[in-house]
Amino acid sequence: MGANVIVIAGPTASGKTALSVALAKRLDGEVVSADSMQVYRHMDIGTAKPTPAEREGVPHHLLDVADPEESFSVARYVALASAAVDDILARGRVPIIAGGTGLYIDSLMDGRSFAPCPSTGWRERLNQRAETEGMESLLEELRAIDPETAARLHVNDRKRILRALEVWHETGKTISQHDRETRAMPPRYRGCWIGLNFPDRQTLWRRIDRRVDEMMARGLADEVSGLLDRGVSPDCTAMQAIGYKELARAVRGEGSLEEAVAEVKLRSRQYAKRQLTWFRRNPDLEWYLWGEQPDIAAACQFATEKAAAAGIG
Repeated sequence: MGANVIVIAGPTASGKTALSVALAKRLDGEVVSADSMQVYRHMDIGTAKPTPAEREGVPHHLLDVADPEESFSVARYVALASAAVDDILARGRVPIIAGGTGLYIDSLMDGRSFAPCPSTGWRERLNQRAETEGMESLLEELRAIDPETAARLHVNDRKRILRALEVWHETGKTISQHDRETRAMPPRYRGCWIGLNFPDRQTLWRRIDRRVDEMMARGLADEVSGLLDRGVSPDCTAMQAIGYKELARAVRGEGSLEEAVAEVKLRSRQYAKRQLTWFRRNPDLEWYLWGEQPDIAAACQFATEKAAAAGIG
């Protein structure tokens, strides 16, 4: 059978938004964002969230679905994004999943399920035990219950140790067993995968640096100040995003803006390397390499042909 969704993936600043919008307009599609930070409201500039003008009237899903104080998980993303994709398909339109968060994309495409977390008090009891007994005691307990998972975890990885114990107590299954059962399931969606990059890494680095400068010109420092003024904790998950963590320190007087901007550029380049490593592991992804100046029309034609070969359009 052919594909039923298109995936536009790639590192930060590689042109995913522009191509996904152009492709959606050509194929009567809608965009489903796969960006772990664009889900947050009031975080627009630093996440490079597409503006209404950049969306050009194309419906976008999974933007602004959580407040910065919320802890947004991959499980929640899959639940919301799969509902959006199914709705797009039911209306006879083409879902275009576009973003750079590889874990979100793979989990959505695979239809990965996640062990439930009913609120029966186990998380609270385990957290209390962690405080009174220490993590070594809980890791030892996990070794007896689920040695496969325990072997992968360091004693300082409190979050995953507690999660593994919670899953066992809540479901009677180890998290290793749950993961094996999930991997055995057929993929939920069939994808036409397109990856965007540049043949010369320095070109991507220049684009990243330029994007950070543009974010500053658009008011990133003011955006970060506004979040802090509204009471958003600098320690919450959303504020650990690249651009927000560094600027928050500068805004609080813990360094200069110039130093923060330089660090944002460095962290963004490092993140782009990790994104490329993730996506290069996917044998189904076909790369489109831009020239020095991206040609959206040529890339759109490339993606349209690949989609047609996969049974879309």
